[in-house]
Amino acid sequence: MIPAINYWAVIAATLSTMVVGAVWYSKGVMGTRWMKLTGVQPEGKPAIAIVLPLLVTLVVSFITSWALAWVVGMITIPGPAGAEVNSAEIVATFTGPIDRFAFFGTALVAGIILWAGFTAARFITHDAFEGRPVKLTVLNVVHELVTIVVLSIVIGVWPPALA
Repeated sequence: MIPAINYWAVIAATLSTMVVGAVWYSKGVMGTRWMKLTGVQPEGKPAIAIVLPLLVTLVVSFITSWALAWVVGMITIPGPAGAEVNSAEIVATFTGPIDRFAFFGTALVAGIILWAGFTAARFITHDAFEGRPVKLTVLNVVHELVTIVVLSIVIGVWPPALA
C-alpha cells in the first residue's frame, strides 16, 4: 500500500529545513559557537564552496520530509468497531477538525520518535566514537530536533486531503 502524500507539504517542509538551518547556524544564533566547536572557518573560501553542501542538504531534506510524510500516511488509527484506517484516509473522508488534529498529532509524535530513535541516537553514537565535544553533539542534536519538529508541523497541518 502506498499512502497518500501531499507533495506540496513535502516541498514546504523541505524548504522549512533550509530556513531553520539558515537561522540556527547564523552567527547571531549558533553559527559562531558551531564554527568554534568544529573548527570550520568560512573566511578565505570562495562563495561557491557552500553550493555543494547546500544542494546536498536540499536533497537530503526532501528525502527526510518525504519519509516522514510516508510514515505518517502509513500509520493506522483504530476506527469505528476496531477497524483500522490509514491516517491520511481519515483526513480525506472526514471534514471535522478532530481528525485533522489527529493527523497533526501523528505527524508530530512520529517526527519526534523518529528523531530520537534514529537521528539523535546515531549522532550521539558517532560523535562519541569520533571524540567530538559533547557541546557540539548537543548543539547538532538540538538543531535536528528543531528541524524535525518544524518539518513535522508542516506535514501535519497540510494533510493529503488539503492538497
